[in-house]
Amino acid sequence: MTRIIDSLAEISGQYDAVFCDLWGCVHDGVRAFPAAVEALRAFKAQGGTVVLLTNAPRPRASVAKQLDRLGVPTDCWDVIATSGDSARAAMFEGVVGRKVWHIGEPHDAPFFEPLELLSDPVEIEKVELGEAEGIVCTGPFDPHADPSVMRPQFLLAKTKGLKLLCANPDIVVDRGESREWCAGALAQLYTEMGGESLYFGKPHPPIYDLARRRLQQIGKPASDDRILAIGDGIRTDVLGGMGENIDTLFITGGLAREETGTVEQPDPSKLVRFLAEAELEPTCSIGMLR
Repeated sequence: MTRIIDSLAEISGQYDAVFCDLWGCVHDGVRAFPAAVEALRAFKAQGGTVVLLTNAPRPRASVAKQLDRLGVPTDCWDVIATSGDSARAAMFEGVVGRKVWHIGEPHDAPFFEPLELLSDPVEIEKVELGEAEGIVCTGPFDPHADPSVMRPQFLLAKTKGLKLLCANPDIVVDRGESREWCAGALAQLYTEMGGESLYFGKPHPPIYDLARRRLQQIGKPASDDRILAIGDGIRTDVLGGMGENIDTLFITGGLAREETGTVEQPDPSKLVRFLAEAELEPTCSIGMLR
């Protein structure tokens, strides 16, 4: 049974590194959470390493700039691993072809910038659906529109046998008080319609491999039994951490705040019911990261 804790400090001595989710844990898409910032600072002060592990469909440099705008200081984290970088590497290796139809918003343009990790990347050309060899989905064209609006295009894409590269497996995210659809919702629909979707963010292995490489790059490798995955996504952060055999800290006051009855802390009976329905068991749970 998951253990409900009062603060990260209660268990932080057991770990050398944390893989910490961003949206819903460190910020809400509008501003940083001060208590979360202080918790990560304290972890670093005791010698821990903080990897910000996010399903953002953008390069890590772009995410770092966003964090600065939201008020997340650089002294509470060490390195960033994004779903975008993991998916970009696959795209530039040609997993969905050279000519791609891009589903996403204009601010996702950095996804198509050159990637230094590869020595001989495929030259990617963005084209209309009729000319495409594959699909790259960084998010909906309109994050507030129901994903079903894409059915006509997806029917044609499936008929053409196109694979869809999903740069962000998240289904939804909360921007302040507003809930928005993510790329994962479109990939889910495409799969349900009989198409093939490729995933590179949480809970899938490629992003965890990238996170471990980031630790190696900064000279702070950690064994799996000394890594803690922190996040509010039961099907991304918790499922992914469990799949990697690393401990998990479930932030109940994020996406599942209503289901878990979270105010300061989750309602124990509602949390047990929620986890039983999910058939998942995080190592620990807490209302908000602090």
